[in-house]
Amino acid sequence: MKDASALPRSLLVLGGTSEIALATARRLIARRTRTVWLAGRPSPGLEEAAAHLRTLGADVRTVAFDALDPESHETALGKVFAEGAVDMVLLAFGVLGDQAYDEREPLNAVRVAQTNYTGAVSAGLVSARELQNQRYGSLVVLSSVAGERARRTDFLYGSSKAGLDVFAQGLGDALHGTGVHVMVVRPGFVRSRMTAGREEAPLATTPEEVATAVELGLRRRSETVWVPGALRIVMSALRHLPRAVFRRLPL
Repeated sequence: MKDASALPRSLLVLGGTSEIALATARRLIARRTRTVWLAGRPSPGLEEAAAHLRTLGADVRTVAFDALDPESHETALGKVFAEGAVDMVLLAFGVLGDQAYDEREPLNAVRVAQTNYTGAVSAGLVSARELQNQRYGSLVVLSSVAGERARRTDFLYGSSKAGLDVFAQGLGDALHGTGVHVMVVRPGFVRSRMTAGREEAPLATTPEEVATAVELGLRRRSETVWVPGALRIVMSALRHLPRAVFRRLPL
């Protein structure tokens, strides 16, 4: 499907201050989207993001949502779906953490895992159920190439994204044939506030480039999107390297 009807008229963003999510929302508003829900912890940043999207012509609302409070997800997201059909849910929340520090502070490591994986499982299943009740819609999950293979420098973050990625793939298989489309997006290093101050990796990208890839994936009804596309080949090679060789790479 490559026509404009593959793009959503209504969008729910889980992680309403995410730079990638907001770049995606801007791009979709420029194409077809007219209603946007930004879900996140109440903050000036969330309200500023909503105000900005309103200037682009969309009806934008905010909803209180906390990835670390799964017991509240059904109520919070149920309110959104009760207002009307949602064409697309963008699961975009996540934290990078501080690998060196978090290794010494296990509770910090657990927080990374709970946010990126446990919270995403809860929110993903609630969203999938609501979309399935509609019998149509897309669930787009922001994963990461970090989940493709454990690296010494970010295995805590990478392991949480690996879990998320497998969960999203399985959910997509479970929903196949129901009218609900699940798309996993695997960006490489994205230049953003989250990665500020970190050494840039090869094939680095931007939130806007990820947004472009999301749009193309929606039009094509893709199940997996790599950003940039060349990472698919690179990670395929790295995934099969012997561990003794992989350990010596400057990754």
